[in-house]
Amino acid sequence: MMALATALVCGGCGDDDSDDTGGDTDTDTDTDTDTDTDADTDTDTDTDIDCTQGEYSGDFEINTQSDVAAFAGYTSISGELYVECPSCTDLNELICLTSVGEGLGICYNTVLTNLDGLGNLTSVGGNGMTIGGNDTLTNLDGLSSLTSVGGSLWIGDNNTLTNLDGLGGITSVSGSLVIKENLALPDCEVCDLLDQLTSTPTDIYVHTNLSDSCTPVPANCP
Repeated sequence: MMALATALVCGGCGDDDSDDTGGDTDTDTDTDTDTDTDADTDTDTDTDIDCTQGEYSGDFEINTQSDVAAFAGYTSISGELYVECPSCTDLNELICLTSVGEGLGICYNTVLTNLDGLGNLTSVGGNGMTIGGNDTLTNLDGLSSLTSVGGSLWIGDNNTLTNLDGLGGITSVSGSLVIKENLALPDCEVCDLLDQLTSTPTDIYVHTNLSDSCTPVPANCP
């Protein structure tokens, strides 16, 4: 089956506190200091973002880590959000985002290993979602809150992606489903995704992933 093209297809485009018993004062003090430093760092990264920016009007493109910081605090975007950032190591500052109005593209991010900053995203509309050409992306767990994709869902050329567990909440894809050329992704992962959808995508196009035999065979395995 031939897949419909989406507008966003990639292309061109310390824990030792309980052990402190006081026998060695200097050692205990050092350990506490290290633990406090780590705790403060984690808190700053994950929770010290003020989610009061509301909706971003229009499209926004992320090409640098500073662009990620610039978008911090927004809870939605009316247009498209496109992430093509070869130097970005994380998207943590996007944690406030809950919806994308037109389309989401995550492409050619060569050192990005996860999408954990998108943990509150529940819907993508309009032009669908594209995830492609991300050489070090191993999972999509950061998308675990996502329930619907308006338009097509396109996942391709992610050479280290091994599963689609992070898409376990999706029940609706209103356009095509295209999953191709993810060399470490078993085809059975696609079958599981199809089984959870409440309606059938307009086209299903699956090829050149890691071939395997599903046991038992899911009902909707292409």
